[in-house]
Amino acid sequence: MKFAEISSQTRQDLRGVSLDPEQVVELILRAYKEDLEGGEDLTSVASIPVGHQSIGEFRTRAVGVVAGIGVVKAALELVGVTEIEVSIHCAHRVEVGTVLLTARGNTRALLLAERTALNFLGHLSGIATLTRTWVDEISQYRTEIRDTRKTTPGMRQLEKYAVRIGGGTNHRMSLSESVLIKDNHIAAAGGVVEAFKCARSRYPAIEIEVEVDTLEQLKEIIVFNPDLILLDNMSIDQCREAVGIIQGRIKLEASGGLSLENARAYAATGVDYLAVGALTHSAPILDIGLDLKAEI
Repeated sequence: MKFAEISSQTRQDLRGVSLDPEQVVELILRAYKEDLEGGEDLTSVASIPVGHQSIGEFRTRAVGVVAGIGVVKAALELVGVTEIEVSIHCAHRVEVGTVLLTARGNTRALLLAERTALNFLGHLSGIATLTRTWVDEISQYRTEIRDTRKTTPGMRQLEKYAVRIGGGTNHRMSLSESVLIKDNHIAAAGGVVEAFKCARSRYPAIEIEVEVDTLEQLKEIIVFNPDLILLDNMSIDQCREAVGIIQGRIKLEASGGLSLENARAYAATGVDYLAVGALTHSAPILDIGLDLKAEI
């Protein structure tokens, strides 16, 4: 099958939310090729005339926060469906039965796009919905909800975009963006101070975050003024004590053992960030469907 190009407006929309249009198109095409595997949609070819036209409504079946509308537009345009009307934009909370987007075009093309578009839309909206839940849970505090690199391979850009749509904050996008000294780096370097000194010497202008799992390590490293300290698997009381030790001089991030049930208590300690890998690795999809009707 020969795929079309996405419109300049859709490219602009994707760039407007810090998404690379070429990467988005590559992911969508990979999904289509996976569906077709070099062949054709046997069911649609057998049951639907070539020129048949339909109207498709992308409609929510659950309450949530929408993310990925631009990706759906790109998926539709790639198969030649260009008559698209967006009703709800990303970051909006929606109720059951909300029409997000309406598309008019060739029925075979709409059905080819259906599963790929819904896979992206449901997954990204699920991440945005879960993120908003965390953000709302700690809204009375200044603490921010932050994601991790625990993302689906190849999907990091999109998944971190969905976190932003939900009101969360992105940690580094890649290993080359900043330094994060973790337990294995510390073990290999011979200690937290040794690891930090090596990193600061090599990258004097790059942000350096250091993971500590005891308050003793925290006290050991603060004299070197890292940009941020990650409190790994520390209790609520330990985080509160760490905040007291730091006195606002260095940003603190709590990670490990966090849940929606204890998020508020951790935020109340005064840490700057809660690192939540579950935003991207465990978010359930937001149930969204495509309702199709023949064009009259």
